[in-house]
Amino acid sequence: MPDVKHFDPDVVLDRVVRLFWQRGADTTGITDIVETTGLSRSSLYATFGDKARLHAAALGRYLEQQSRPVFDALAADTRGLPAIAAFFERLVTARCSGEHARWGCLVTNTHATAGGDLPEIRDILDRHHDALHAAMRAALEAARAAGQLRAGLDLEAAAEALALQAYAVNLRSRAGAEAAGLLAGVRAVLDGFTTTEER
Repeated sequence: MPDVKHFDPDVVLDRVVRLFWQRGADTTGITDIVETTGLSRSSLYATFGDKARLHAAALGRYLEQQSRPVFDALAADTRGLPAIAAFFERLVTARCSGEHARWGCLVTNTHATAGGDLPEIRDILDRHHDALHAAMRAALEAARAAGQLRAGLDLEAAAEALALQAYAVNLRSRAGAEAAGLLAGVRAVLDGFTTTEER
């Protein structure tokens, strides 16, 4: 008779996401994971594989539950630059106050460590970046259609710059940067995209 799991893997994975997000996957040991989930090492390994594959599973869940809904909302917002500004305002607020203050972003935190060595992890990091870039590109296209952008702006390069700005907000907020400074940096980037009339 096959072994029957007496726990919900999704619930366990949610706990691991929070643990890795708050502490960092690279500095979290298997003992910490055992204590947080209440599972034995053997149960964890049998369900998720080794720690690197557990990290990949946690990243995938974070992407689908935390990141993708926000990216989809930005891509669907037709306001252009105000939509991008609102995206960053919400990001800075989430990173600097509230339940997850100073945790940064699980994906960005993984970019900053050696956690991308596993092919499955690199794939998730790339998928996250592609989705973020595409959302920024869609918002910039709406901005261009509304006449908000200066002539000749390279939308691909601008979308990449905004994606990198999001990573910077995530990293600097985790290090304790203040919201006002983060928002000032975002505004400076956006000002470089706008027409004279928009300014």
